[in-house]
Amino acid sequence: MNREEMMSRILDRTEPWDMLVVGGGATGIGIAVDAASRGYDILLVEQSDYGKGTSSRSTKLVHGGVRYLQQGNITLVMEALKERGILRENAPHLVHDLAFIVPNYDWWEAPFYGIGLKVYDLLAGRYGFGPSKVLSTAETVKRIPTLKTAGLRGGVIYYDGQFDDARLLINLARTAAEQGATLLSYARVVAFSNDRAGYLNGAVFEDIETGKEHSIKARVVINATGPFADHLRRMDDPEVSPLISPSQGIHLVFDKSFLPGNSAIMVPHTKDGRVMFAIPYLGATLVGTTDTPIVDVPLEPRAFPEEIDFILETAGMYLQKAPSHDDILSVFTGIRPLVGAGDDKNTASLSRDHTLIISNSGLLTMAGGKWTTYRQMAEDCVNHAATLAGLDARPCVTKRLNIHGYHKSPQKFGSLALYGSDAPAIQDLLRADTLRQERIHPALPALCGEVVWAVRFEAARTIDDFLARRTRSLLLNAQAAIQAAPKVAALMAAELGYNEQWENEQVASFRHISERYLPA
Repeated sequence: MNREEMMSRILDRTEPWDMLVVGGGATGIGIAVDAASRGYDILLVEQSDYGKGTSSRSTKLVHGGVRYLQQGNITLVMEALKERGILRENAPHLVHDLAFIVPNYDWWEAPFYGIGLKVYDLLAGRYGFGPSKVLSTAETVKRIPTLKTAGLRGGVIYYDGQFDDARLLINLARTAAEQGATLLSYARVVAFSNDRAGYLNGAVFEDIETGKEHSIKARVVINATGPFADHLRRMDDPEVSPLISPSQGIHLVFDKSFLPGNSAIMVPHTKDGRVMFAIPYLGATLVGTTDTPIVDVPLEPRAFPEEIDFILETAGMYLQKAPSHDDILSVFTGIRPLVGAGDDKNTASLSRDHTLIISNSGLLTMAGGKWTTYRQMAEDCVNHAATLAGLDARPCVTKRLNIHGYHKSPQKFGSLALYGSDAPAIQDLLRADTLRQERIHPALPALCGEVVWAVRFEAARTIDDFLARRTRSLLLNAQAAIQAAPKVAALMAAELGYNEQWENEQVASFRHISERYLPA
């Protein structure tokens, strides 16, 4: 994952790449893992950091989708439940079971949701995470002691998966690199190239760090840019009709006191037609999400005040202590790359299935989908891409491909459990210098030594990379992350060979970004 080494590979190559992937989120990185593990020569370029956009801003759940079951999309639910199980098997250091409680306040809710969740269990088959069952009022309160008890009739418990999206993504990037993929962050595609017949045969990208442009050739180009897919499609064909109907979803983060146990709350139906979750997450409480149609697609979206109010209001209907604006530690916003359906303005009803489109010039666009099904999306995409590129067909191997960091008992590493098998090397790095064992801020779990690790082995190039994605500091406590920024900048500058001016610019840039994570 050394950026200089990756750039050297690109500059030294004279043959066309088998595949060029544009976009370093879950879809693009998943494609890189699949293609490289089949033996194809693949190059992936990302305009910013890996997972900068949608892929690091999810609800942190690997799930089949109870709401999709309500909508009658049985195929998507079954696919997602199967992929949920495969992901837990391939990345046990990052995916774990989580109990969800559906609180019941009306007489009909227990039998209604109980039956529905039994169907959910049945569809999971051998990939099930645990059986659902109806709980008494006492059992429900024992699981969620902060739940409102007035009118509570009990609950239903079921099991799904939880993960850290950004950490899984960087582990997938390292998996792709280990399988032979070349990956380059901060490399923005600015133009495509075509052969005499008009078919795409490469692209020009700008190295954001140097400002230099480089031309590359490829047998097929894959557009995996999520919410930005239409921008690339218009670069290929200015007359193309929009494909993406973007919507944004926000999450609020509170301290652990709002959800002190190890179980989550699932509200099956809110007034906007969505499911709302309150989940324990890295020592905090995460609540979301919304579904708000938007027109513009910024790299750093901002929560609307009415979205924040909606989540506070809904959470207050179920928790004894209603959270307020003053309780919010962080607000983060993600954009869903939903595939549109005519003039439908209700983005909550749009399908989460993935869509694959091939343009007249051969640009292959993968759109839609969800984190849980990233592996299946990648398999479908690479199958088509290999055909389009005229490559020999090779079977997909990712169903049983361990993801970087694979470890069946990561809890033995304590606070470094999310690093899986990398944890011992990080422990050695921490022991080498006592200053590395210090926290970057008293209110944040990240250690100074993790900054060094992220730069050396995980392609962290900015303090935003580290504070927002290599660790989740910005998501856990935005004010604390802002205060930690100068220390992180100094540590990164020492590793990257940058001066004090770079540090000051980085701190200023991060302050600007972090404003969007503070409640208005």
